[in-house]
Amino acid sequence: METWVPMALLTIQLLQRISKALPVTMQLTFMGLFIGAIVSFTLGVIAALYRDQWPDQIIRVFSIAGLATPSFWLAVLLILVFASTLKLLPASGALPDPTVNLGGYLARMIMPAFALAVPMSGQMTRIVRTAMVEELDKDYVRTARGAGIPERIVIARNVLRNALITPVTTLGLKIGYLMGGAVVIEVIFNLPGMGTAILEGIQGNEAMLVQGVVVVVALSFIIINIVVDMLYILINPRIRTV
Repeated sequence: METWVPMALLTIQLLQRISKALPVTMQLTFMGLFIGAIVSFTLGVIAALYRDQWPDQIIRVFSIAGLATPSFWLAVLLILVFASTLKLLPASGALPDPTVNLGGYLARMIMPAFALAVPMSGQMTRIVRTAMVEELDKDYVRTARGAGIPERIVIARNVLRNALITPVTTLGLKIGYLMGGAVVIEVIFNLPGMGTAILEGIQGNEAMLVQGVVVVVALSFIIINIVVDMLYILINPRIRTV
């Protein structure tokens, strides 16, 4: 009994630390996902609509540059430019409660989220562009154009709906990649998330804390993938009949 009491207290303390760190990591992950989705879907659609023209060429350069840019390097660059030089955004400090100080919270999270989103945006932009181009080349699009249906209606009602099925699924699978990147980004920006918890566990020789964080991150990734698969069935009804 005397052995179980300290172990139970230690377990409760670990769960409390993880329960405080996990929301920060998830917030950073989904903020990066949101920024990456907005950027990549917008640029991918524009690149497909202006295929082989100058907007497409500029967007291709951006996507290649994004793919080649490591998140941790971009994070350091953002700190040097916007925190150290321009002094516009904070690079460290306490993370405000968004319900109390939304402006301070966004100012603290925007650089980490942007550093996380850019590399993913580069790849997703190419995926969205490819899916849009393939859909625009299909026979039903030519038939609709020949029937005199306005281009914007064809694109909005048919092309976008069909072309974005694959990118949306891929975007969901990127959540795991973003969670892994968030662990590193949190350490650079000194955010109290799972990455910082792992670092503290390693430095303090707390094996149970490190194991607990790894297990929670892995379970979160599995649950998110299951949810993404369910959403894919809702987005693409044809899967239900297979």
